[in-house]
Amino acid sequence: MMWVKRKPFYPAAAAAIVVLWGGAADAQPAPADGQRALSLEQCLQTALANNHRRPLSKFAIALAEAQHRQALSGYWPQINGKAGYERLSDPVNFLFPAETMQIPAQSVSVPGGTMIVTIPANAFAPGFPPGSIQMPVNFPGQTYKTAAQAFAIPEQNVKVLDQDLASGAVDFDWLLWDGGMRKGMRDQSAANVDMMREEARRTDLEVADSVTQMYWGAVLAHQVLQLGQDTLARLQATLRMTETVYKEGAGKVTRSDYLDNAVMVHTIESLVAGLEKNEAMARAGLANTMGLEWNVSVEPSAQEIPFAPAQQNLDGLVAASYQFNPDWGKLQDALRALQGAVRTAKSGYYPKLALTGELHRWWNGNYDTGLATNQNRQGWTAGAGLEIPIFNGFLTGGRVDEAIARVAQLKQTQFLLRDGIALKIKDLVLSLDAAAKSGQASLEAMKLAQENRELNERAYQDELVETEKVMRAQLMEAIMSAQHFKARYDYAVILSELSLAVGREIGDRLAPAR
Repeated sequence: MMWVKRKPFYPAAAAAIVVLWGGAADAQPAPADGQRALSLEQCLQTALANNHRRPLSKFAIALAEAQHRQALSGYWPQINGKAGYERLSDPVNFLFPAETMQIPAQSVSVPGGTMIVTIPANAFAPGFPPGSIQMPVNFPGQTYKTAAQAFAIPEQNVKVLDQDLASGAVDFDWLLWDGGMRKGMRDQSAANVDMMREEARRTDLEVADSVTQMYWGAVLAHQVLQLGQDTLARLQATLRMTETVYKEGAGKVTRSDYLDNAVMVHTIESLVAGLEKNEAMARAGLANTMGLEWNVSVEPSAQEIPFAPAQQNLDGLVAASYQFNPDWGKLQDALRALQGAVRTAKSGYYPKLALTGELHRWWNGNYDTGLATNQNRQGWTAGAGLEIPIFNGFLTGGRVDEAIARVAQLKQTQFLLRDGIALKIKDLVLSLDAAAKSGQASLEAMKLAQENRELNERAYQDELVETEKVMRAQLMEAIMSAQHFKARYDYAVILSELSLAVGREIGDRLAPAR
């Protein structure tokens, strides 16, 4: 038998193991005490029930709906009641100043006529007349002349109200015509509600995407850990065999071979310890993404990541994204809101008409004179008010121009978003196709590496190959397996990102493995 000179072991193989296995999990939460096995759907349901981002979205929707109700309140009459009590320091008075009234000279004409005169009893002499009598008396017409004179009026202090004053009133206002102001505000608030709902839907999609990636990341971490343990077990078996051949064989396996194998075994042992930590962190990170407590660890019930590549219709996905993508929906709602703002701004050109009214009643202690008469204490008023804008320094025109410019600006943003969404989906579809091809190629490489490792192990038992070649075959199988597991994970992650970009589920979440 001819032996080939033993070559130095490739350091690149060990470096690849470190890169692939060390990066298997990206979770950050602390390790957990509790642990339970859940499927992906169960994890999604738990996340949608417990994730702390969803209540924020719900409160945002409730806030927008409350603002919408505030906008709708402008269509209803506004009725307000008022009541109050006041104690005045002094009674309210009115001081009528002293003055002199000048009366000019004048002549007063009294026409002649007849009048009835009553003559009382005993008016002329005792017993005559014996009783009161009435008799007609004729008088001639006369003219009286008075001289000019001054009539003095003294100062008068008139009390108007008492010190205690209580009042109550009910005001009524109903805006009948506003030139489109309320409709514009209603459109803005309604569009804002729809925007918040789109944001809540995006939150749900992002939560689902995060949970999906963390779930398959935890499955990947478990697979890589299992792969590391299996590789370590094979290397340990090879080490025992190397030790046996080295000590009991014909000298074809040297102590150097044994030492190389031992170094590699201990290196993989340290890597497996890190992989155990990565798996624990991945499960804790999955629980954290689901909104569970820090001391809970979720174990995926899936043992491997499904891999079922399928051709994606790029045009269909782009068209669907314009219907379901939350960002696109928010932009459409924002356009509606800005168009409502334009209508509100234009209402400044038009008059406003409103009905007004008031019922009032007030009390002024026991005082019932001055202003505190029964007629003044209670009553009502009703009327109509019209406000006509005449000139406000071109303020309304500036507001209208601003609102129109915002609409035009957002429409240009719409073009950019449309192209950006299409480009993003195209990139994801191409990445999905590349991941599918990588997965298929790595699967074939894994199978070939497994077959090569089995052949070398059997040959090594018969001392037909060198120790280095056996170890290299074992490590190459581990590297190819890890690459295939990573390709499956990449495919699942890209499919989840594609669902997020489109705004709905792309087919089944992940079809069963083929």
